[in-house]
Amino acid sequence: MTSIPKTPSRFRSRSDAKTPLTPSIISAFNSISISPHKRSHPADLSNPFITRSRQASPVKRSTGGGITISDSFQRQAGGGVIRKGGIETRLDVVSRDYLPPTLQSRPELKRSRSTPATRERTQSTGDNRDRFITTREADDVAATLELMSLNPKTVSPGHTARLAAATGVPLNRRVLAYHEAPPASSSDSTLSQQRELARPLYGRPGELPSSTSSVTNKSRRIPTQPERVLDAPGMVDDFYLNLVSWSIQNIVAVALAESTYVWRADTGIVSHLGEAPEGTYVSSVDFSNDGAYLGVGLGTGEVELWDVEAGQKLRTMGGHQGQIAVLSWNAHILSSGCGDGSIWHHDVRVPRHKVMELLGHTGEVCGLKWRADGELLASGGNDNVVNIWDGRVGDVTEGARGQAKWTKRNHTAAVKAIAWCPWQSSLLASGGGTNDATVHVWNSGTGARLHSLKTPSQVTSIIWSPHKKEILTTHGYPTNAIMVHAYPSLERIAEIRDAHDSRVLYTAVGPAGDVVCTGAGDENLKFWRIWEGVGAKKKKEGKERSSSTTRSGILSIR
Repeated sequence: MTSIPKTPSRFRSRSDAKTPLTPSIISAFNSISISPHKRSHPADLSNPFITRSRQASPVKRSTGGGITISDSFQRQAGGGVIRKGGIETRLDVVSRDYLPPTLQSRPELKRSRSTPATRERTQSTGDNRDRFITTREADDVAATLELMSLNPKTVSPGHTARLAAATGVPLNRRVLAYHEAPPASSSDSTLSQQRELARPLYGRPGELPSSTSSVTNKSRRIPTQPERVLDAPGMVDDFYLNLVSWSIQNIVAVALAESTYVWRADTGIVSHLGEAPEGTYVSSVDFSNDGAYLGVGLGTGEVELWDVEAGQKLRTMGGHQGQIAVLSWNAHILSSGCGDGSIWHHDVRVPRHKVMELLGHTGEVCGLKWRADGELLASGGNDNVVNIWDGRVGDVTEGARGQAKWTKRNHTAAVKAIAWCPWQSSLLASGGGTNDATVHVWNSGTGARLHSLKTPSQVTSIIWSPHKKEILTTHGYPTNAIMVHAYPSLERIAEIRDAHDSRVLYTAVGPAGDVVCTGAGDENLKFWRIWEGVGAKKKKEGKERSSSTTRSGILSIR
């Protein structure tokens, strides 16, 4: 019979057999009492854990008086030195301990929600002060402040007094304090500007009380009276039309109802160029870049081409479904803006004149201007939108259409005023109508808006000075003003209020870049010398200036 191998001790399981209680263990349990209180229980002989009574332990009874305290030992302990076995031990003896104040003398502290509850400081008097956290009275703080360097007696009295008077801070006082903000000063320029802009359009009196007044910068003096006035009967008072143009050959073209006239500025001769067909009117005029040809837009949607020197019409280009409110030339391309929101490119050299159509406006196109290099075209419409178009015309096809490079919707009124900067080709200025009355300056390369200027009335036209970093703007109701602004600060340099008896709607600058012609519904053309031309000498004698002015009378254009 084989023997079964034993399992190693580390793998053995706990045995389920129970060890019986021996008499020695029972006697040991009899000497233990688990009752926390001394209570009398009836004897239960069947329960070995409960006994009638228990005697005190002999060990505890024997340790009661192990060390005898003598008088010398007490004296050593009071002095802090205990000599035992030749070794001295010094103890830090506390002779007076902290006694907390009674509940009656302890005031009740009321904490706010922002006060931390980590420690509550109490006022203690006499000998009941906390020996760890000192409580200082107000007199002690004042005495300490007198010992600080703020006392003028310990430093230079004169310097400290002057410093305190200059800063307005009294000595031995806290520097920071919480007070309400002072009211805004009545002389605050920013607040006054905000109040001026918050007024309604009809309630903006501006800075000039009368119609004959003007405001100019001290560094600039511009004449407040026009150099020449031409009578232009029949000029239409329409915001969307463009009825004045000034060519590089120093000839001014003006449209009066159904007739077109040209005025030669060097000789003063006025000639009648032509008339529109029966039942329509002239809605726009614009000279070509060389000044030899004049484009005339009609209310029926047709565009006429005239030879200025010969005084005859060369051709009529039709196709539009509404009035032609604006024209703009780029070499042999004549662009026209129509009342239906479309822009057409006409090549005047070929029979099939329409070479491209630009669709980007939902309202009438009333502002249109080619850049001098012909790479970009800017347009503004009655839909409050400014579009910048790629100037490449493309193939000469009937259905060719272009897409806008940039579309800007920052204006809140019709955009008629459009002007490219002559000395920085990437700058484009646009102005809005009555509900907008704002001038924006754009970067045509990035499409970003660089500057904005809020004006007191609707902006009807914008002209960049070719020789100075300045912008001229003309305005309608209620100011009827001519304003000159510096760039890029847009600070107002000069203003001529009520330059016309009605809205200043039409403008053109002379070939020298010094004289600006303005037209209005009051049937007058006025010429203002705003800038000085290149190489032009200032006229010092009054006789020379009076020969070119019209104070003696008004010249009639017909």
